[in-house]
Parts: sequence; structure tokens; C-alpha cells
Amino acid sequence: MKRILTAAVSIPLALAAIFALSDLWLFAALVVVVELAILEYLRIARLLNAGNAPGILLLIVPIAAALMTPGVLPARSPIAASDALLIGAIFLAVGVGSLVVLSRVSMASGLIAIGALGFGLSYFAIPVASLVRLRQIGGPWLLVLCLAIVWLGDTFAFYCGRQWGRRKFAPSISPKKTWAGSIAGLSAGLIAAVVWSLWALGGLSLKALVLALVVGMAAQLGDLVESLLKRGAGVKDSGTLLPGHGGVMDRMDALFFAAPAMWLAIWVMGSEGIVP
Repeated sequence: MKRILTAAVSIPLALAAIFALSDLWLFAALVVVVELAILEYLRIARLLNAGNAPGILLLIVPIAAALMTPGVLPARSPIAASDALLIGAIFLAVGVGSLVVLSRVSMASGLIAIGALGFGLSYFAIPVASLVRLRQIGGPWLLVLCLAIVWLGDTFAFYCGRQWGRRKFAPSISPKKTWAGSIAGLSAGLIAAVVWSLWALGGLSLKALVLALVVGMAAQLGDLVESLLKRGAGVKDSGTLLPGHGGVMDRMDALFFAAPAMWLAIWVMGSEGIVP
């Protein structure tokens, strides 16, 4: 019941933000949510002896996300894609390592701290930029499709897996996940894409079905990655903020992978036949 009540509150709030807020305010709202998730991530990192270095994620994640999101920062001279990629790689290789050294982390925790900081930067910043950019290229209904694939897939996987699941999907990482639940989740995403395609595009789009599979698989991988982090730290939930779901990371883990995967898939396939 708590799970249903939390969804009943969070889903209308998410839809209101998608349709009512400007790009800048949507970005700000996503940053607030992600900052809450980062606090949970820092707790997990501390349990893994990552020290205090990853705490700077609270500052640099919004900056990194803003740099990747058109329209958030004031207009500036365009940077070539190859240069931007090199700048980002330099920051990850040099900046992250330097920040860890300056934080005076213990010798035994150095590599763990670098991993927690480097992974956390992309893990939290890229989804924020991806979600805003998805709405920029396809309008609010494209975001609705992303959320429908993720949330319906998660719901069907949870209940169908609990009812009919026998063979474990990833027993060492998430013992409760089953192949039946995984297939049910992907099927729900396909159904959502079919309904969305018929309604938003006026016909069945093959690209929308491919998109549903890509997003659905990415969502399940995102769920497993978060489970890997929690299991390594010996915690069941990332937090307690959302009754029935655990923490913000528990609720957003699938979306953290699904949104970037959707943006990348559209970039590869092209927006024709997907964007309403």
C-alpha cells in the first residue's frame, strides 16, 4: 500500500513538472531530486570507505549537468564536440584524481574514493542533462514515453516476478529479480510504446518499439547497478525518504540509465518517426 501511495503522489508531481515548467526550472527541479540522491550515494560511499572526497559531488554535479544542457547557462562561444569530449576526459582523469588527493583520503581508500567520485559525477549529471534534452528535442510527451517505459516496466517486473518468477536473473546482485519479471518488464515497455506511438504519432512506429527495448534494458541495468552498490555496502535501501520504495536512488536508479539510453538511441536512429 505504501508503494502505491508514494507512486500516487510522485507521478502527478513528475507530470506537472514535465508539462508546466520551463527548461530552466525543470533542470532546477531535477537537480534538487538528484542532490537528495547524492546524499544517499555519499552514505553508501562512506560505508565502502571512500572517505569525504565524493562529497564534492553536491557541488560539481549541477555544474557538469548545466554544461551538458543547452539553454541553462548564458550563451557562450560554441565548443567543438571533439574538444568538449577531451575537456570532459581531462577533468575525469586529472580533476577527479586531484580532488581525491587534496581531500587527504587514506592510502587504502584512494582508489575507492576515485571510483566513487568519478562514477558519481557521470551517474548523476548525465541523467539530468538527458531528461531536459529529451524534452527539448521531442516535447513533454517524449518524456512521458520514457517514464511510462521505466515505471510500467518496473511495476510489471515487480508483480509478475513475485507471482511467477522462478529462475533468478542476477542472484548474486539482486536475489529477488527473475527472468519472468525481466521479460514482463520489457513487454510492458513495448506495450507502452505501442499505445504511445498510436496516440502521439498516429500509427505504429518501429523506431518507437526499438526505443522501448533499449530503454527497458537500460532501466533494468540501472536497477542492477544500484543493487550492486547497495549490496557491496551491506544496505537494503539507499534511504527512507519514499515509503514503500526506500530512498530517492531506489526510485530513480532505472531512470538514471534509461534517460541517457533514450537520448543516445534517438541520436543514433534519428528523431524522424519518434518525435511527435
